[in-house]
Order: sequence, then structure tokens, then C-alpha cells
Amino acid sequence: MLIEAPRHAEIFGSIKIYDVQKVLKLDSEKVETPLLRSFSKDEIEDILSRLIVVVPIKNEKIYLLDGVLRAIPRNCPIIVVSNSQRGKRDVFKMEKDVVAHFYNLTKHPVSIIHQKDPGLGLAFKEVGYTHILDENGFVRDGKAEGMIAGMLLAKHMGKDYIGFVDADNYVPCAVNEYIKNFAAGLCMSDSPYAMVRLHWRHKPKIIRSKLYFKKWGRVSEVTNKYLNLLLAAQTGFETHIIKTGNAGEHAMTMELANIMGYSTGYSIEPYQFIYLFEEFWRGEIKFREAASAGIEIFQIETLNPHIHEEKGEKHVKDMLHDSLSTIYHSRLSDRQLKSKILEELRANDVLKQGEKPRKTVTIPPIREIDVKTFMKVLEEYSETLVSYD
Repeated sequence: MLIEAPRHAEIFGSIKIYDVQKVLKLDSEKVETPLLRSFSKDEIEDILSRLIVVVPIKNEKIYLLDGVLRAIPRNCPIIVVSNSQRGKRDVFKMEKDVVAHFYNLTKHPVSIIHQKDPGLGLAFKEVGYTHILDENGFVRDGKAEGMIAGMLLAKHMGKDYIGFVDADNYVPCAVNEYIKNFAAGLCMSDSPYAMVRLHWRHKPKIIRSKLYFKKWGRVSEVTNKYLNLLLAAQTGFETHIIKTGNAGEHAMTMELANIMGYSTGYSIEPYQFIYLFEEFWRGEIKFREAASAGIEIFQIETLNPHIHEEKGEKHVKDMLHDSLSTIYHSRLSDRQLKSKILEELRANDVLKQGEKPRKTVTIPPIREIDVKTFMKVLEEYSETLVSYD
């Protein structure tokens, strides 16, 4: 693989954020120049063999899930965490059928579990991690909650890296590229605490019956703007370094996943930045080994465009609310920035005059969870966990 070398980075405490690097060629000869980085097939394969891919899903079209599964490189075990509908129209059963058929065809190791599995809730309760449980003892609705369940299963498998891809992608080959981009970013890291966030080259839309290759998603552009304004408010220097505020497709080392904080709703991806800034730049550092090693964040622009399921105006407004709420409620936000966020949310008809954004629920790191106990309880009481290997 051939990509641009990191040409610019900005440092905030223990955090180094690299500017966007473009993928130049997915399959290339070994080339080394000051402006380019290339990775051999063996280097990429080595990372992929140590990477597990989590696919959170909620009521997506079944053929989209099937395409995503088929595109994931053969080296990477897959964990599907579903929060899809049960009951008369059992979408989860259809997902299980797709997973079983996929395994029977390919023998690719894959597991699937439902987020509302009572055994999953019991396992979290037994290890004392009740932060993601509702009043009935079930795992709450939410993407972050599903991702955390996937992380615990991945941690049990002993992998070094974990990646996340959404299940609503209409272009399976894009998913294959995403995961290889993860590997390239992780190859570049000098720290055991590293994250790779993907910036889509284009996000096509249908406009007047024609395909228009839009550069930015409606929410992403706004989220990036206010994350950068947050940094500027703290440093006094304008910056545009953050370009992946809502990167659903991202990967990290398990060492970083262990100490990362999470946030519910659509705020999970921007909150990763907020958490790191608050903990490793402007806070009392709890994880000194990570602060000493440094945290590296790579942003890689994909070669493929991203075409996904359109979910309507309400989805966009909810996503905009949650993304900006996590910035608004950060202790790093000053009065002027909060005022700008309120104006933005009102201008987009997300809030009415006098309203303030709801504070999203934050979830602590998973580092202290006893994974052996968690898995023992889960395997004994789970009603939905199926593993094919």
C-alpha cells in the first residue's frame, strides 16, 4: 500500500494528531521517499492477523450486512453486535442466518450476540461494570454500549488491535479498504496507544437524479469545526487539524481501547477526542504509562467513496445534537464557544430559543473489567451468543 507520509502534526499534551494522509495506491511496490510511505503485503498482513473487527448493527438491510462481512479481510475475526428488532419481525434472527451462511461458505471466524441478551447484562453486573445497564439489568440501547460489548469479546480473544466498521455500507470493497487503511495507520505508529480514524474521500448524494460526490457529510463538517474551535479556545491559535470528528470507521490498539472513555448516542466518536483532551492534555493524568508513551491519532483519507443508508432528517438532527452536546458540555469549552454551539443548533432547528443541549451519558474505561469472569458468566447464561470458528 502507498499513502502520503505524515507531513504535519499538532501536539496537545500527550496527544499527537496527524493531518490527513491520502491513500495513493492500495497495492504497490515498496517505495520510500520523504513524501511517501509504503507498506509491503507482509506488513499489512501482520497487522491484520492481530486485528479483530467489530460490526455494530441495528435494523440495517440484511444484504448490506452480508456485503460488509464478505469484504472483511480473511485474517480478521469478526464480532457482530446487534441491537436489532426482536419479536414478530425478528431482524436479529435474519442477521444470525446471514452470519451462519457466511461462515458455512467461507469458514471465516465470526461471532454474533444481541445487545439485549440477558446473559450479557448479567456478565456486566457480575464484574461490577453497571455503567451501561438500564434499570432492568439489560445493556442500554446505544452504539457505544454495543461497541463496549464487542470490545470485551475481542479482549477475551487476545488480539492487539480492534477496528469498527458500520453495517450500512453499500460498497463492500470500501470496507475492505477501510480495514487495510487501519493496518497502514497502525504500522506507522511508534506508540502502543494509537488510533486510526478514516476520512471518506467523498460521500455521494443523489441530487436532481444525478450522483454528486460531496466532500463532507452534513454533520461531520460542523463537528470538525467545533472540535477545532475548542482547541483554538484553549491554545489561542486557530487550527483545522481535526477532520474526522464523526469517524464511525476507526481502529485502535487494545491498550488504548482499555483506557478510552465512551459516550452514549451519536456522540461516541467526537467524545473520543474530548475524552483524550480532558484526560491527557488538560486534566490530572490517570494513566501515566500512556501519557509517557504518547497517544497518536492518524487520519487517513480513503480511496473509495462512502455510500451508506440515508436515515432521514431526524437522524441528522439527532446526530448533530449529540455531537455538539459533547463539545458544549466539555469542561474545556468556554462561554464564547458554548454560545456559538447554541447558535448552530438553533440555526439547524435542533434546539428552540432558550433550550440547551442535553448532556450525554459518559461511560468509563473497561481496563479494570475481569474478562475471564465476564466471559464465564456470559457463556453460561447467554441466550444469543453464537461463535463460529
